[in-house]
Amino acid sequence: MQTIVGVLRGGPSREHDVSLKTGAAILANLPEERFAVRDIYIDKQGQWHDRGRVTEPQRALRQIDVAFVGLHGEYGEDGEVQKLLERFGVPYTGSNSFSSYLAMHKLMAKMHAKENGLRFPEFRHIEHVEDSEAVVHDITRSFHQPVVVKPVGWGSSIGISVVGGYAAVLSAIQKLFSDGARSVLVEEYIRGQEATIGIVEDFREEELYALPAIEIIPPAGDFFSYDSKYSGATREVCPGNFSRVTVEELQRLARVMHHTLGLRHYSRSDFIVAPSGIYYLETNTLPGLTSESLMPKSLAAVGVTLSDFLSHVVNLALGRETSISKQEVI
Repeated sequence: MQTIVGVLRGGPSREHDVSLKTGAAILANLPEERFAVRDIYIDKQGQWHDRGRVTEPQRALRQIDVAFVGLHGEYGEDGEVQKLLERFGVPYTGSNSFSSYLAMHKLMAKMHAKENGLRFPEFRHIEHVEDSEAVVHDITRSFHQPVVVKPVGWGSSIGISVVGGYAAVLSAIQKLFSDGARSVLVEEYIRGQEATIGIVEDFREEELYALPAIEIIPPAGDFFSYDSKYSGATREVCPGNFSRVTVEELQRLARVMHHTLGLRHYSRSDFIVAPSGIYYLETNTLPGLTSESLMPKSLAAVGVTLSDFLSHVVNLALGRETSISKQEVI
Protein backbone atom coordinates (compact mmCIF):
# COMPACT_ATOMS: atom_id res chain seq x y z
CA MET A 1 0.00 0.00 0.00
CA GLN A 2 1.39 3.40 -0.99
CA THR A 3 2.19 6.03 1.62
CA ILE A 4 0.34 9.28 0.96
CA VAL A 5 2.80 12.18 1.15
CA GLY A 6 1.50 15.74 1.25
CA VAL A 7 4.13 18.11 -0.13
CA LEU A 8 3.78 21.55 1.46
CA ARG A 9 5.13 24.32 -0.74
CA GLY A 10 4.79 28.06 -1.30
CA GLY A 11 3.87 29.82 1.93
CA PRO A 12 3.53 33.42 3.15
CA SER A 13 7.22 34.27 3.12
CA ARG A 14 9.76 36.16 1.06
CA GLU A 15 11.02 32.76 -0.14
CA HIS A 16 7.69 31.74 -1.68
CA ASP A 17 9.09 31.31 -5.20
CA VAL A 18 12.10 29.26 -4.07
CA SER A 19 9.77 27.05 -2.04
CA LEU A 20 7.67 26.40 -5.14
CA LYS A 21 10.80 25.09 -6.87
CA THR A 22 11.78 22.94 -3.90
CA GLY A 23 8.25 21.54 -3.74
CA ALA A 24 8.27 20.81 -7.47
CA ALA A 25 11.55 18.90 -7.09
CA ILE A 26 10.07 16.84 -4.24
CA LEU A 27 6.90 16.09 -6.21
CA ALA A 28 8.91 15.05 -9.26
CA ASN A 29 11.40 12.85 -7.42
CA LEU A 30 9.44 10.93 -4.78
CA PRO A 31 9.30 7.37 -6.22
CA GLU A 32 5.82 6.72 -7.66
CA GLU A 33 5.93 3.02 -6.84
CA ARG A 34 6.25 3.77 -3.12
CA PHE A 35 4.47 7.07 -2.55
CA ALA A 36 1.26 8.74 -3.64
CA VAL A 37 1.97 12.47 -3.58
CA ARG A 38 -0.43 15.32 -2.91
CA ASP A 39 0.53 18.84 -3.91
CA ILE A 40 -0.55 21.11 -1.03
CA TYR A 41 -0.01 24.71 -2.07
CA ILE A 42 0.02 27.54 0.49
CA ASP A 43 -0.38 30.97 -1.07
CA LYS A 44 1.28 34.22 -0.06
CA GLN A 45 -1.65 35.09 2.20
CA GLY A 46 -1.34 31.76 4.07
CA GLN A 47 -4.40 30.13 2.47
CA TRP A 48 -4.08 26.38 1.86
CA HIS A 49 -4.99 24.74 -1.47
CA ASP A 50 -5.40 20.98 -2.08
CA ARG A 51 -5.68 19.76 -5.67
CA GLY A 52 -6.31 23.31 -6.80
CA ARG A 53 -9.10 24.05 -4.34
CA VAL A 54 -9.03 26.32 -1.32
CA THR A 55 -9.27 24.26 1.86
CA GLU A 56 -8.68 24.36 5.59
CA PRO A 57 -5.35 22.92 6.80
CA GLN A 58 -6.99 20.20 8.90
CA ARG A 59 -9.01 18.95 5.93
CA ALA A 60 -5.92 18.63 3.74
CA LEU A 61 -3.90 17.02 6.52
CA ARG A 62 -6.55 14.41 7.31
CA GLN A 63 -5.98 12.92 3.87
CA ILE A 64 -2.23 12.26 4.12
CA ASP A 65 0.03 9.90 6.04
CA VAL A 66 3.00 12.26 6.29
CA ALA A 67 3.85 15.85 5.33
CA PHE A 68 7.03 16.67 3.44
CA VAL A 69 7.78 20.27 4.37
CA GLY A 70 9.11 22.04 1.28
CA LEU A 71 8.62 25.52 2.73
CA HIS A 72 11.35 28.11 3.33
CA GLY A 73 11.56 31.24 5.44
CA GLU A 74 8.85 32.58 7.72
CA TYR A 75 6.02 30.16 8.50
CA GLY A 76 7.98 27.22 7.06
CA GLU A 77 11.31 27.33 8.88
CA ASP A 78 10.46 29.34 11.99
CA GLY A 79 8.31 26.64 13.59
CA GLU A 80 4.86 27.97 12.70
CA VAL A 81 3.74 25.29 10.25
CA GLN A 82 5.36 22.67 12.49
CA LYS A 83 3.12 23.78 15.37
CA LEU A 84 0.13 23.19 13.12
CA LEU A 85 1.31 19.74 12.08
CA GLU A 86 1.98 18.82 15.69
CA ARG A 87 -1.48 20.03 16.72
CA PHE A 88 -3.13 17.70 14.22
CA GLY A 89 -0.77 14.79 14.92
CA VAL A 90 0.65 14.56 11.39
CA PRO A 91 4.18 13.13 11.03
CA TYR A 92 6.38 15.52 9.05
CA THR A 93 9.88 15.89 7.70
CA GLY A 94 12.45 18.20 9.22
CA SER A 95 12.94 19.66 12.66
CA ASN A 96 10.23 20.19 15.28
CA SER A 97 8.67 23.57 15.98
CA PHE A 98 10.98 24.66 18.79
CA SER A 99 14.23 23.64 17.08
CA SER A 100 13.09 25.26 13.84
CA TYR A 101 12.49 28.54 15.66
CA LEU A 102 15.83 28.27 17.44
CA ALA A 103 17.86 27.75 14.27
CA MET A 104 15.97 30.44 12.32
CA HIS A 105 16.66 33.01 15.05
CA LYS A 106 20.24 33.88 14.17
CA LEU A 107 21.03 35.37 17.59
CA MET A 108 19.85 32.29 19.51
CA ALA A 109 21.73 30.02 17.12
CA LYS A 110 24.90 32.01 17.80
CA MET A 111 24.43 31.60 21.54
CA HIS A 112 24.23 27.82 21.12
CA ALA A 113 27.32 27.95 18.93
CA LYS A 114 29.15 29.92 21.63
CA GLU A 115 28.22 27.37 24.30
CA ASN A 116 29.85 24.70 22.15
CA GLY A 117 33.05 26.61 21.49
CA LEU A 118 32.40 27.66 17.90
CA ARG A 119 33.85 30.90 16.64
CA PHE A 120 31.58 33.36 14.82
CA PRO A 121 31.87 36.95 13.59
CA GLU A 122 31.61 39.71 16.19
CA PHE A 123 28.20 41.34 16.00
CA ARG A 124 25.76 43.87 17.39
CA HIS A 125 22.05 43.09 17.77
CA ILE A 126 19.51 45.88 17.17
CA GLU A 127 15.99 45.22 18.46
CA HIS A 128 14.47 48.66 17.92
CA VAL A 129 14.95 51.02 14.98
CA GLU A 130 15.31 53.98 17.33
CA ASP A 131 18.52 52.41 18.70
CA SER A 132 20.11 52.27 15.25
CA GLU A 133 22.07 55.51 15.31
CA ALA A 134 23.81 54.80 18.61
CA VAL A 135 24.69 51.25 17.56
CA VAL A 136 26.03 52.40 14.20
CA HIS A 137 28.27 54.96 15.93
CA ASP A 138 29.72 52.07 17.95
CA ILE A 139 30.04 49.83 14.90
CA THR A 140 31.93 52.36 12.80
CA ARG A 141 34.44 52.78 15.66
CA SER A 142 34.73 49.10 16.60
CA PHE A 143 34.47 47.09 13.35
CA HIS A 144 36.57 47.19 10.21
CA GLN A 145 34.48 48.30 7.26
CA PRO A 146 32.54 47.00 5.39
CA VAL A 147 30.20 45.07 7.66
CA VAL A 148 27.37 42.59 7.07
CA VAL A 149 23.83 43.76 7.83
CA LYS A 150 21.19 41.04 8.04
CA PRO A 151 17.68 40.43 9.37
CA VAL A 152 17.52 38.02 12.30
CA GLY A 153 14.68 35.82 11.07
CA TRP A 154 14.89 35.64 7.27
CA GLY A 155 16.62 33.05 5.08
CA SER A 156 18.12 32.57 1.58
CA SER A 157 20.31 35.66 2.11
CA ILE A 158 17.22 37.86 1.64
CA GLY A 159 17.82 41.34 3.02
CA ILE A 160 21.55 40.86 3.58
CA SER A 161 23.90 43.62 2.49
CA VAL A 162 27.63 44.24 2.78
CA VAL A 163 28.15 47.97 3.32
CA GLY A 164 30.66 50.33 4.89
CA GLY A 165 30.54 53.75 6.54
CA TYR A 166 28.08 55.35 8.92
CA ALA A 167 25.47 56.51 6.41
CA ALA A 168 25.39 53.26 4.39
CA VAL A 169 25.19 51.02 7.46
CA LEU A 170 22.46 53.13 9.05
CA SER A 171 20.46 53.17 5.82
CA ALA A 172 20.71 49.37 5.46
CA ILE A 173 19.49 48.83 9.03
CA GLN A 174 16.59 51.25 8.69
CA LYS A 175 15.53 49.67 5.40
CA LEU A 176 15.32 46.22 7.01
CA PHE A 177 13.11 47.55 9.79
CA SER A 178 10.90 49.33 7.26
CA ASP A 179 10.64 46.07 5.28
CA GLY A 180 9.33 44.23 8.33
CA ALA A 181 12.41 42.80 10.06
CA ARG A 182 11.77 42.32 13.77
CA SER A 183 15.43 42.80 14.66
CA VAL A 184 18.74 43.20 12.86
CA LEU A 185 22.29 41.88 13.22
CA VAL A 186 25.37 43.77 12.12
CA GLU A 187 28.39 41.48 11.85
CA GLU A 188 32.05 41.98 11.12
CA TYR A 189 32.88 40.93 7.57
CA ILE A 190 35.16 37.90 7.59
CA ARG A 191 37.22 37.42 4.45
CA GLY A 192 37.79 33.81 3.47
CA GLN A 193 36.34 30.82 1.68
CA GLU A 194 32.64 30.17 2.22
CA ALA A 195 31.79 26.53 2.94
CA THR A 196 28.62 24.58 3.59
CA ILE A 197 28.12 21.11 5.05
CA GLY A 198 24.97 19.01 4.87
CA ILE A 199 24.01 16.57 7.64
CA VAL A 200 21.73 13.56 7.16
CA GLU A 201 20.54 11.45 10.10
CA ASP A 202 20.79 7.64 10.31
CA PHE A 203 22.55 7.45 6.99
CA ARG A 204 25.14 4.89 5.88
CA GLU A 205 25.54 3.45 9.36
CA GLU A 206 26.18 6.88 10.90
CA GLU A 207 23.88 8.67 13.32
CA LEU A 208 24.86 12.04 11.81
CA TYR A 209 26.35 11.59 8.36
CA ALA A 210 28.27 14.62 7.08
CA LEU A 211 28.20 15.25 3.35
CA PRO A 212 31.22 16.65 1.48
CA ALA A 213 32.16 20.28 1.96
CA ILE A 214 30.98 22.57 -0.83
CA GLU A 215 33.05 25.66 -1.55
CA ILE A 216 30.92 28.65 -2.54
CA ILE A 217 32.60 31.16 -4.87
CA PRO A 218 30.40 34.20 -5.56
CA PRO A 219 31.04 36.39 -8.60
CA ALA A 220 33.70 39.07 -8.20
CA GLY A 221 32.47 42.04 -6.23
CA ASP A 222 29.50 40.16 -4.76
CA PHE A 223 28.82 37.88 -1.80
CA PHE A 224 26.52 34.84 -1.64
CA SER A 225 23.48 37.07 -2.04
CA TYR A 226 19.96 35.98 -2.99
CA ASP A 227 20.54 37.01 -6.61
CA SER A 228 23.91 35.28 -6.97
CA LYS A 229 22.48 32.20 -5.22
CA TYR A 230 19.73 31.57 -7.76
CA SER A 231 21.04 33.22 -10.93
CA GLY A 232 23.74 30.64 -11.60
CA ALA A 233 26.47 33.29 -11.25
CA THR A 234 27.99 31.65 -8.16
CA ARG A 235 30.41 28.74 -8.56
CA GLU A 236 29.78 25.85 -6.19
CA VAL A 237 32.65 23.38 -6.04
CA CYS A 238 32.04 19.95 -4.51
CA PRO A 239 34.23 18.74 -2.97
CA GLY A 240 35.61 22.16 -2.17
CA ASN A 241 39.24 23.21 -2.21
CA PHE A 242 39.90 22.59 1.48
CA SER A 243 42.52 20.52 3.26
CA ARG A 244 41.49 17.18 4.75
CA VAL A 245 41.95 18.60 8.24
CA THR A 246 39.70 21.57 7.44
CA VAL A 247 37.00 19.34 5.93
CA GLU A 248 37.00 17.08 8.99
CA GLU A 249 36.66 20.11 11.27
CA LEU A 250 33.85 21.59 9.16
CA GLN A 251 32.01 18.29 9.32
CA ARG A 252 32.50 18.06 13.07
CA LEU A 253 31.16 21.56 13.60
CA ALA A 254 28.13 20.90 11.37
CA ARG A 255 27.34 17.81 13.46
CA VAL A 256 27.73 19.86 16.65
CA MET A 257 25.25 22.49 15.44
CA HIS A 258 22.74 19.91 14.23
CA HIS A 259 22.87 18.25 17.62
CA THR A 260 22.95 21.33 19.87
CA LEU A 261 20.01 22.94 18.05
CA GLY A 262 18.04 19.72 18.43
CA LEU A 263 17.47 19.32 14.69
CA ARG A 264 15.94 16.31 12.94
CA HIS A 265 16.41 14.39 9.71
CA TYR A 266 18.69 16.79 7.81
CA SER A 267 20.24 20.26 7.92
CA ARG A 268 22.95 22.36 6.31
CA SER A 269 25.38 24.64 8.15
CA ASP A 270 27.35 27.50 6.62
CA PHE A 271 30.86 28.63 7.55
CA ILE A 272 33.69 30.94 6.53
CA VAL A 273 37.17 29.41 6.41
CA ALA A 274 39.57 32.27 7.13
CA PRO A 275 43.32 32.36 7.84
CA SER A 276 42.45 32.92 11.51
CA GLY A 277 40.13 29.90 11.72
CA ILE A 278 36.64 28.64 10.91
CA TYR A 279 33.68 30.94 11.61
CA TYR A 280 30.12 29.68 11.97
CA LEU A 281 27.44 31.64 10.10
CA GLU A 282 24.09 29.84 10.39
CA THR A 283 22.21 26.55 10.07
CA ASN A 284 19.40 25.86 7.63
CA THR A 285 16.76 23.42 8.91
CA LEU A 286 15.08 23.03 5.50
CA PRO A 287 17.79 23.64 2.90
CA GLY A 288 16.61 24.06 -0.66
CA LEU A 289 16.18 21.00 -2.88
CA THR A 290 15.96 22.76 -6.25
CA SER A 291 18.27 22.00 -9.17
CA GLU A 292 20.35 25.04 -8.13
CA SER A 293 20.46 24.07 -4.45
CA LEU A 294 23.51 22.92 -2.53
CA MET A 295 22.12 19.86 -0.75
CA PRO A 296 21.36 17.86 -3.94
CA LYS A 297 24.85 18.67 -5.26
CA SER A 298 26.55 17.32 -2.16
CA LEU A 299 24.31 14.21 -2.22
CA ALA A 300 25.22 13.59 -5.86
CA ALA A 301 28.92 13.83 -4.95
CA VAL A 302 28.56 10.71 -2.77
CA GLY A 303 26.39 8.85 -5.28
CA VAL A 304 22.96 9.47 -3.74
CA THR A 305 20.05 10.44 -5.96
CA LEU A 306 17.49 12.98 -4.85
CA SER A 307 14.82 10.24 -5.05
CA ASP A 308 16.70 8.04 -2.61
CA PHE A 309 17.31 10.95 -0.26
CA LEU A 310 13.64 11.97 -0.27
CA SER A 311 12.57 8.39 0.43
CA HIS A 312 15.03 8.22 3.31
CA VAL A 313 13.69 11.44 4.85
CA VAL A 314 10.06 10.31 4.56
CA ASN A 315 10.96 7.05 6.28
CA LEU A 316 12.72 8.98 9.05
CA ALA A 317 9.56 11.04 9.58
CA LEU A 318 7.52 7.84 9.82
CA GLY A 319 10.03 6.12 12.11
CA ARG A 320 10.85 3.42 9.58
CA GLU A 321 14.24 1.82 9.07
CA THR A 322 15.63 2.73 5.67
CA SER A 323 17.62 0.64 3.26
CA ILE A 324 19.82 3.56 2.26
CA SER A 325 21.33 3.69 5.74
CA LYS A 326 22.73 0.21 5.10
CA GLN A 327 24.75 1.25 2.04
CA GLU A 328 28.48 1.47 2.22
CA VAL A 329 30.14 4.85 2.02
CA ILE A 330 31.37 5.55 -1.49
